[in-house]
Amino acid sequence: MSVSPEQILVIIPALNEEDALPGVIHDLQSFGLQHIRVVDNGSTDGTADIARNAGAEVITEKRRGYGQACWTGSQKLPDGIKWLLYCDADGSDDLSVLPEMLAAAADVPFVLADRRSSAESRSRLTPVQNFGNGLASTLIRVGWGARFHDLGPLRLISREAYQQIGMQDRGFGWTVEMQARIAELKIPFREIPMNYRPRQGGTSKISGSLKGSIQAGSVILSTLASLFLDKTVARLALTLLAGFFVLWGSVCMLPHGEFHIAGTVPNFLVGAAIASFGFILCWGIRSLNVWWFWGVAVGARLLLLPMYPGDDIWRYLWEGMIQWHGYSPYLTPPGSAELQPLRTEYWSLINHPNVTAIYPPLTQLLFRIFAGISESVLLFKSVFMLADLAVCWLLLRRFGTVATLLYAWNPLVIYNFAGGGHYDSLFILPLIAAWLLVDRRDAADRFEPWLLACLLLGISVGVKLVSLPLLAFTGIQIWKHFGLRHAAISGICALLPLLFGCAILFYGIPLHIPGSDSGNFVMTARSAEFIPGIIEKIWPDSHRMNQLFTVPLALGCLVLIAKGRSWVKVAEWFFFLLLILSPAVHAWYFTWLIPFAVASRNLGIRLVSITGFAYFILQERTATWTGEGNPWQLTPFESGFLWLPFIMGFLYWICIRRNERAHL
Repeated sequence: MSVSPEQILVIIPALNEEDALPGVIHDLQSFGLQHIRVVDNGSTDGTADIARNAGAEVITEKRRGYGQACWTGSQKLPDGIKWLLYCDADGSDDLSVLPEMLAAAADVPFVLADRRSSAESRSRLTPVQNFGNGLASTLIRVGWGARFHDLGPLRLISREAYQQIGMQDRGFGWTVEMQARIAELKIPFREIPMNYRPRQGGTSKISGSLKGSIQAGSVILSTLASLFLDKTVARLALTLLAGFFVLWGSVCMLPHGEFHIAGTVPNFLVGAAIASFGFILCWGIRSLNVWWFWGVAVGARLLLLPMYPGDDIWRYLWEGMIQWHGYSPYLTPPGSAELQPLRTEYWSLINHPNVTAIYPPLTQLLFRIFAGISESVLLFKSVFMLADLAVCWLLLRRFGTVATLLYAWNPLVIYNFAGGGHYDSLFILPLIAAWLLVDRRDAADRFEPWLLACLLLGISVGVKLVSLPLLAFTGIQIWKHFGLRHAAISGICALLPLLFGCAILFYGIPLHIPGSDSGNFVMTARSAEFIPGIIEKIWPDSHRMNQLFTVPLALGCLVLIAKGRSWVKVAEWFFFLLLILSPAVHAWYFTWLIPFAVASRNLGIRLVSITGFAYFILQERTATWTGEGNPWQLTPFESGFLWLPFIMGFLYWICIRRNERAHL
C-alpha cells in the first residue's frame, strides 16, 4: 500500500523560477499533493506571487543556499505530515515517477529518483554533473557501504528519518549529506529510475555555468570529506575520549563518598570535574554504537555502586526495617525511645533522628519491600540504579543513542543514583514512561495511552509528590480531547497506586498523619536555595516561612496547566519554577529535569548537570562546622556558580527556539 498524498509536504526551493514553477505545482497537484510549500530564496521576479496564485504556501528565506532553503521549508511541519518530498522548481524532474515513489515508500523511509538510470537522462546532465554525481556516489559506497547512483533533488523521506538524520548543511552539500547520513544510520532506501528533462525555464544556478558547477562540486566533495572524517577519525576520538573521561571521573569519585569527613569533598569534586569534561565532550558526538553507549552508561554506574552512599539511605533502610516490627515511620522518629531495642550499627548515621518520615506511603511501602529482602545498602542502591538504567532504555528507544547521552552519561545522574543512593530514580521512571506514552504520534486520537500514563503518573506521585502538577496537566488534556467522563476515569486510575500503597503499608501498622515535627522541618529546612535566599537577604524573617513560596509556584502551575500544550515543555517549565522557588534544593533534585533535555537539548539543563556539583560544598562545610553560622548556606559566589548558568542557559535556549519559530 502506497503512502497517502495527504501525509506528504512538498518542499520546493526556488530562486527566480517564475517560468517553470506554475507547471511544477500543477503537476504535483494532479497527483493529489495539496500540501505544497515553496521556499522563496530571495527571488527578484514574481516567483512568490505566482506560487501563491497556483495554490502553494510560500515561505521567504533571504539567507541564500539550497540547503538553507530546504532546511527552512522543513521546519514547523503541519500536523498529520509524515513525509517530506523535495522537488526542484525548474521542471526538470519528471513527476510521472511519483506514484512509483509513493508505492516504494510503503517499504522504506527514503526514496530517491535516479536521474542517471538511462543513457538518455544522463545525456541531459552536463559532463560535470555526471562526473560529480558518479564520483560522489562512489565515495559514499566506499566510505559508508551504501550503493547510490545519483544525488538527484527529487527525494521522498519520512518525517521520522529526517529528524533522525539531523541535517547540518545549508548549501549545495544538502543532498549528499542526507544520503551519507542515510547510509551511516543504516536507514533503508530505494532508488527509482526517473527520466531527467531539460530545464523548463529560467537559468540554472549550478549547471548553468562552469564556475557554478565547479563550486557545487567542490562543496559536495568537501562535505563528503568532512562527513567521512567526522565519521571516522574525529568522531571515534571524540567518542572514546568522552567515554574515557566519564569512566575515569567515576573511578576518581569512588573513594571519596564519606562527606562527613573533612577534606573528602574537594577530592570528590576533582572526579566530578573529570566526568563532567567527558560529559561536555559527548555533546559533540553525532553517532554512537549502542554497545559503547551501554558500556559507558552501565560501567560508570557499576564503578560507583560500591561507593559510600549519601546519608539519606540510612533512613531508607531504617524506615523499611521498623515497618516489619509494626512501627509507623510517620509516628516514630528514629530517635524514639521505644525504638531503642531496634537500633542497628548504622543508626548513628541517620540524618535528623528526631524528625518523623516525610516520604509518601508508596515510597515507604517500597522501602518495606526492599528491607524485607535484605537490609543492605547494596540492594537499595542496585534497585535505584536499575530504575535509572530503565530510564536510559526508555529514552534510547525513543530518541536514539546520541540524544540519550545527555542522561545516560550525565555525571550528576550517575553519582546520585548509583553512588549516592538516592531513591528519586523510582519516581523518575514512571514519570518518563508516562511522558513517552502521551508523546506518541498515535496518542492524539487514542485514550488508552493517556489512561496508562495516568496510572504511571499516579505511581510517580505516590513515590514523590512533586509530579502532581503534571498529573493535573495530563488530566486537563484528557478532558479537552476526550471529555469529562474519560478524565474522571483517568483520575480514579491515578489514585489507585496511592490507595494501594496506603492499604498495604498500614496493614497492621497504625495509620497516622505525619507528625508536627516533620511538618516543622519541612517549613524551616533550607539548602542551596535561589529565590528564597535572595528574599532572605531583604527579609531575614522569611527563612522560617517556606510556605510563602507555594503561592508563586501554585500560580505558575495554574498557568502551565491552563495554557500548556506540549507535555515536555510544561514539565521543563514546572521543574524549573519548582527548583528556583524551592527553599530546600539538593543536587539530586536537578535529575528530575535532565531526562527532558534529551528531547529539548536545553542548554540550562546541560549546564546545571555540571554546576550542580557545587551543592556538595555544603557537605564539606558541614564536616568542618564549628557551630557558628549556617553550614547549609552557599556564599553568593557559590550560589551564582550553581544557579546562574542554569537560569541563563534555560532562558537563552527558550529564546533561541522561540526566535527560530518566529523567523519561520
